[in-house]
Amino acid sequence: MQVRAKKHLGQHFLRDEDIARQIVNSLLEVNGGTKVVEVGPGTGVLTKYLFEELKNNFLALDVDRDSVAYLKEHFPKHDSQVILADFLEADLKKIIPGKFNVIGNFPYNISTQILFKALEHRDQIDCVVGMFQKEVAQRIAEKPGTKVYGIISVLLQAFYSIEYLFTVNENVFVPPPKVKSAVIRLRRNETQKLNCNEELFTKIVKTTFNQRRKTIRNSIRPIINIPDEELPVVFTKRPEQLSVEQFVELTKFVEQKII
Repeated sequence: MQVRAKKHLGQHFLRDEDIARQIVNSLLEVNGGTKVVEVGPGTGVLTKYLFEELKNNFLALDVDRDSVAYLKEHFPKHDSQVILADFLEADLKKIIPGKFNVIGNFPYNISTQILFKALEHRDQIDCVVGMFQKEVAQRIAEKPGTKVYGIISVLLQAFYSIEYLFTVNENVFVPPPKVKSAVIRLRRNETQKLNCNEELFTKIVKTTFNQRRKTIRNSIRPIINIPDEELPVVFTKRPEQLSVEQFVELTKFVEQKII
């Protein structure tokens, strides 16, 4: 399948068939019978394998009219499964009732937005497999204790177990990006609801990481100012040292003080 390479929304099109198959297999091996949605199929390098393996249990969503027209032309038997839609703006519950998983060679400049959309729909989306800029993938999958660990790490890992699967060189894309890429897999964990005020949890995570050089005690003062003698040991740490569970406990402590 050949098509004139075109770049839109920061997307770089994958041209390596072995890597395409690896990405698809990374989802299929955990997918079961769940419907799959590809975000930004572009020229269809993943799409053809997904149609082959999933038949009618698959949808391709693209915001680009040319890509949609191209895919409809090349997959006429699956014409109705190729949809012109913006994943970030679409009413997903209306388009895809019930559970579904997500896959894609995501446009880099909206890749984290795609994951936060998935997070909003975590009751529907059990698994996401995607291509990201390598540094972004590392940040998403990183564990506590490093400079890479940050806001997106905590908020996503609260509800998903995340695996860094493999690194992808820039020369397998058209046009080649200036950075390396990586494929990661997010799988829904057992947490249905955090054992704390989730809105306050998010606020605390963002507030503390936005001042990550400060200790929790100092960075959290805009939310609540507590005398030092009343503070537990966790307040002497910096945000990158805290696990999701410790942020939950921190949120519960702050919530009690606010009340």
